[in-house]
Amino acid sequence: MSSSLDHGNDPMPPQGGGSAPGDPAPQADSQRRLRPEIFIARRRARLERILMHPLVAPRSSGMPPERRRFLLEEAEEVYWNELEWERKTAEEMSKGGSALVELAFPGFLTFIDGLLLREANARSTVPASPRPEVVEDLLLFLATRCLELMPTTDGQSRLEREMTERLIDLVLYRLHRIPVDAAERLGLSRPLPEA
Repeated sequence: MSSSLDHGNDPMPPQGGGSAPGDPAPQADSQRRLRPEIFIARRRARLERILMHPLVAPRSSGMPPERRRFLLEEAEEVYWNELEWERKTAEEMSKGGSALVELAFPGFLTFIDGLLLREANARSTVPASPRPEVVEDLLLFLATRCLELMPTTDGQSRLEREMTERLIDLVLYRLHRIPVDAAERLGLSRPLPEA
């Protein structure tokens, strides 16, 4: 199946960590039930089964490692800022939980859309330049976050994990060009059973 996450030819392996400043230290990989790569591969495999065709990751743009790292760090910061805002205001979390992720993380999802832009505005002087390898790195960052939240049982952490899992799905839809309305019709937004 073509759903593996092979960063072998990419100039820089993913650098994203899942911990925000002040969060407890992440558990050692040996204590986790899954690795982030496997977590994402399972979600991709689920999409492939439902859609009944393989999902092929877009070709890497070959961007320099320092630029890739910069974009990854910027996107991570947007994630943490929007999550912190949601924690403080509890706007979407209290109203609809993980079902309203699009409203809780609008900046993050817009950032993803920008990284995957295939067509520039007609007035743009610069052509579109998709950066799917950064999106793959971000998926690993989000998967790491989900795995860190898995052992926790309090309501806030569970909701954050569900929201982050939904965010992963939304990023995968964008990366593989699956329209969100089609995903909803196919039941792709339902949570995966725990491994």
